[in-house]
Amino acid sequence: MPSSSHPPPEDAARPAAGAAAVRPHRRPQDIGLSPHRVDRLIATVGLCGGTAMWALGLQTQYQRLLDGAWVLLPLAVMAGTELLRRTRPRIALPVATLALVADQFTQGSLATLVMFTDIVYASVLYGRPVDARRIPVTTGLLSLAVTIGFLAWFRRPEAILIGVVTALLSFAPAATGVLVRTHRDTADAERLRAEQTALLAEMDRVQAVAAERARMARELHDMVANHLSAIAIHSTAALSLDDPRTTQDALGVIRENSVQGLAEMRRLIGILRDSSEDREPAVAPTLDGLAALVAGARVNGLDVSLEDTRAAGTGKLPAPVELAAYRIVQESLTNALKHASPGLVAVRLTQDATTLSVRVTSPYGHRDGPRAPGSGAGLIGMRERTALLRGTFEAAPRPADPHSADGAEVWCVCATLPIDTAGNPGEGVTA
Repeated sequence: MPSSSHPPPEDAARPAAGAAAVRPHRRPQDIGLSPHRVDRLIATVGLCGGTAMWALGLQTQYQRLLDGAWVLLPLAVMAGTELLRRTRPRIALPVATLALVADQFTQGSLATLVMFTDIVYASVLYGRPVDARRIPVTTGLLSLAVTIGFLAWFRRPEAILIGVVTALLSFAPAATGVLVRTHRDTADAERLRAEQTALLAEMDRVQAVAAERARMARELHDMVANHLSAIAIHSTAALSLDDPRTTQDALGVIRENSVQGLAEMRRLIGILRDSSEDREPAVAPTLDGLAALVAGARVNGLDVSLEDTRAAGTGKLPAPVELAAYRIVQESLTNALKHASPGLVAVRLTQDATTLSVRVTSPYGHRDGPRAPGSGAGLIGMRERTALLRGTFEAAPRPADPHSADGAEVWCVCATLPIDTAGNPGEGVTA
């Protein structure tokens, strides 16, 4: 199946089906300076809760340097850092650490401790990747150092509890932040991978549709163009010549070509409409049918000679090669019927160990009789068929054989098709 370098505009402009836009987890540096409403809520609840605890006399420490309302100062600073937990985590964590140290010189507030753990968690979750890696390591080493230091100072097993509390306040929220951030990054990567997969699938679908359209267009053109060209030329001749005999012959050719063209159309439409899996594929034309093809061209008014120089017993050619060669000869005869000057149209086939060569020559020059309009699709189709087999194709006027009588130019169609199609994509053999 051929590929198309330019998908149809309607398919290219269509958005990928089922491919939603990926919006990865936004980092705080992409959000802006305004505190998030959740952060404002946390700061408000923490500040009000800590104030209520102080008013009720609830405290976490006794016999400290600063008593009374001094506990509200680190509480207020800690609540302020909550407003920066998403937008400026690199500022929030050092300030929160200083507030926690200051809280140790007061009666202490449980709200201050809880908000500090949230700041550590948010610094890992919303901070930069380097901070997300360093903070857990730093807090882990700090917890270990506090445990060893107080154990060496007090020389009592109860000193381990101080290290445990330090780990609960610093390392535990940092580790939790790492887990949550890892899961979010994984989810973002999976969403991005799904988006890319959907886009690739849509591109493959568009290319497959475009390639199938191109293949169907080639097949339809090759099957019907010859008959329609003959109908157009003979109908023009019948209208331009006031000769009952000529008109009768032209009508006979028109009827024969119209019946054959309709039969080809019905067969192609039947193949396209039939979705069953048990239908036998249509037999592809082979080079054995060239004699019939040349005979039909002679009926349409062409003077055609067929020269097949392939040696007997050379073996069966691959189906894509035979189909391409047959279609190239068919389209060349159609073009000769529409555009060639009166004269001999020569078809020549040669084959060696690796290639099959097709050469069709027709008189090139001014034509006095009726002509059928051409769009150039035939040359494009022949070139595409040859390219699919990685062969070479050329269609251009050339000097005639020096031994010819008139020495006029000829239009030459030359195609060289590799016989070994193992590494070629080939194409379908639907006739």
